[in-house]
Amino acid sequence: MSRTLRVRQSQTVVPFGVGAVFDIQGESFVATGIGDWPPRGRQRVESVRLASRLGITGFYAAPATANDRFDVPDAPGAPYIRFPSWLFCGSCRRMKRWRIADEKPGQPPRCPSCSPARTLAPMRFVQICQAGHLSDVDWWFWAHSRRDPGERRRCEERDRLRFLVSERASGLEALSVTCTAKGCGASRDLLDILGTHGMRCSGRNPWQRANERVDCPRPVQIVQRTAGNLYYPIVHSALDIPESDAPAAHGDEAVVAKVREHDLWVPLCRVAATPRAAAFRTMIQEDTGADDALLDALIAEETGETPPSPGAPSSGPQTGPARPDLSREEWAAFTAPTPPATRDFALRETTLGLAGESADPWAALDRRFGRIVLADRLREVRALSGFTRVSPDATVVPADTARRLKWLPAVEVFGEGIFLGLNPAELAGWEADGEVRKRVSGMRADLDRSFQRDRLEALTGPELAPRFVLLHTLVHLLIRQLSFESGYTTASLRERVYARPEQDQYGILVYTAAGDAEGTLGGLVRQGEPPRLAETLLRMTEAAAWCSADPLCSEHTGQGFGNLNRAACHACALLPETSCETGNTLLDRTLVVGGEHVPGYLEPIVTAARAAAADALDES
Repeated sequence: MSRTLRVRQSQTVVPFGVGAVFDIQGESFVATGIGDWPPRGRQRVESVRLASRLGITGFYAAPATANDRFDVPDAPGAPYIRFPSWLFCGSCRRMKRWRIADEKPGQPPRCPSCSPARTLAPMRFVQICQAGHLSDVDWWFWAHSRRDPGERRRCEERDRLRFLVSERASGLEALSVTCTAKGCGASRDLLDILGTHGMRCSGRNPWQRANERVDCPRPVQIVQRTAGNLYYPIVHSALDIPESDAPAAHGDEAVVAKVREHDLWVPLCRVAATPRAAAFRTMIQEDTGADDALLDALIAEETGETPPSPGAPSSGPQTGPARPDLSREEWAAFTAPTPPATRDFALRETTLGLAGESADPWAALDRRFGRIVLADRLREVRALSGFTRVSPDATVVPADTARRLKWLPAVEVFGEGIFLGLNPAELAGWEADGEVRKRVSGMRADLDRSFQRDRLEALTGPELAPRFVLLHTLVHLLIRQLSFESGYTTASLRERVYARPEQDQYGILVYTAAGDAEGTLGGLVRQGEPPRLAETLLRMTEAAAWCSADPLCSEHTGQGFGNLNRAACHACALLPETSCETGNTLLDRTLVVGGEHVPGYLEPIVTAARAAAADALDES
């Protein structure tokens, strides 16, 4: 029976983007580099702002079908190819190296030795290295690895292998690879298969041609093909902001236009904080007439960092290029006096509906929050620039492994959202508290020691401000509460945190952005209407004041990856990682609801709600 394997178009970026290994209907595939994408049918995805930040010409989405699913073909040159290529038969246990020439369109791989033919299954283990290479395990070498090199060379038949199961053992010890070549019989079980074994790296990924192989000295690690460290995608996203809401121009518009159209403008932004920037600056200034102040302002607008002008004293060694800040224009749009409205970006301001309330906890709730904006329509572009293997800070493999293309794979998704800002005066007072700053400084110390430091600093800014941890935890709590109120699952909701003190940001955005109809049902915006949002915030605060893991959770001094969380666990604050920008790190429920010696930003609401509940109980 012919079978059709399909993947949603939105999944061709995350989670099944370039370099990802995934199982579907018992078969295993790997997504190829974009250089192997079919040239016809690609769909242009517009996002000028994101393209400018990444220094590319544009984005393309994989070809879509009528039902919004992308075929996983069995022909060469397709976006997905079979991997691992070593398969085995569950009946006769024969192992076979499957090649492109063996593929039959519409048919899974079949065992050539069994009658009736059995479907072959992929081997469970593969090998990776920190340079981003992926390949099959050399199973012939594994089976013969216990023999000396001279004896090993006598066996020249590399395809006579069987994957056997022993009934006298359990676990990986019961599995073994055996060579059935005449006069050989070499065998080794898989008890210690995981880890490094001195095998050589293939120097390429499965979709790369033999002439693209490089000599890779990195040690390989054998892992399961579904292991978490096999694939770390590097994804960038940006909301579609109307151009009219971009930051104000600087000086002469003609000069500004010349600077941004200059061939060296994008390279300058990439190396703005390094010594290489001086030569680029000089050439741009000679061609456009821009002065240092104008260049500094434009670079700061583009990257979120202000580079030192030529001749200015250095503040110390530079660690790398300035990182792009994609939140600046979004924050400006959400806080504009007149919210912008286009076909793909429709905002309207609202309130909590608590005007005139004098009794707590409602009055305290109204004091803590400021601007509320409902986004009836949002468009988000998500682009994949590359990936790493083994660890997030390993060598980055670009989406175009041949490094010839100037575009990236991306998808556009539509949704709705709720923007919630804090009261800047109340926030400033809370943030100045010594105990608050002391607690966050401990998290900053853990962040400095973390391998995720560079990635997280791109979101938090150069310093980890208390407002970031507060707002990040608050948006997690709000998403969890909204999943009960609105009917959306937590995995259907996403966050954006605007908390850079240098840009005077103090807000959060909860939004849906899915590749199907769930992103635009209107249920989330309805929860932002008064008085629903105020009631949701109150229930959220009351629920956050207690965790089923307390007091262990609330008194924790470091939990999660790299001890980057404090009072935050799966029972109270964590979300699916697809919903969180930081991978469920930099969270602390204590900063929201308060704890021993640490004032919480919403602690007065918790206290007032408990007092009101006690009074109601006394009256009854």
